[in-house]
Amino acid sequence: MPNDETMILSVRGEARRTVSADALTLSGGLTLWEQDQAAALSAAAEAVRGLTGQLADLGGVALRADNERAALTWSAFSATTQIERRHDQETGESIPTGRVAASVAVDVTVRDFELLDALGRVLAADERLDVRQVAWKVDDDNPAWAAVRAEAIAAALRRGRNYAAALGVDLRAVEHVADTGLLAGTGEGPVHFRGARASSAGREIDTPSLDPVPQEVVAVIEARFRASAAILGT
Repeated sequence: MPNDETMILSVRGEARRTVSADALTLSGGLTLWEQDQAAALSAAAEAVRGLTGQLADLGGVALRADNERAALTWSAFSATTQIERRHDQETGESIPTGRVAASVAVDVTVRDFELLDALGRVLAADERLDVRQVAWKVDDDNPAWAAVRAEAIAAALRRGRNYAAALGVDLRAVEHVADTGLLAGTGEGPVHFRGARASSAGREIDTPSLDPVPQEVVAVIEARFRASAAILGT
């Protein structure tokens, strides 16, 4: 704690870098319509086998705990069914049409970006597949994290020295360094990374563009420094 001869300066430091992504995950699902639930589930299972067979031809493997960083992995899960209904204009009731949809959630993760073009062709060729989310990722152990966090600390130190100089005091010690929000007790962490836009101008738009998207890695920290006490004039 500060005493009569010291004071505490609290500052925030932020740094960011743009780095290459480590992985791409596409999340979506296969949906099949049939006349009953059993037929729909059977058709969905066959569609999953067809898709994963094509992914295997690209060198892909089913995701397991020991292969999460393989060049290409897939995970098929969460099979659901839904009865199709139509609105009856005369009665106002929702009436089954006699068709049932079966949907299977599918995630595909690629780390070998040389496979992106071939993967795009596979995904575009299957009209039953709906890709709902495309997420680029920087691994937690990517060296960029250590570098950008060090830069954030350096930025906080520079800011602390600026404040100290303005007050005419000297920094004496580091009291705390933490992710933003932790010193205030809110528990809110920093924004870890953001995607940057990638251009595919000049390319034929016949299949989805899966060009690697650079990621902005961000570190935000809070620091408290002990400084000599400021004496303000009257």
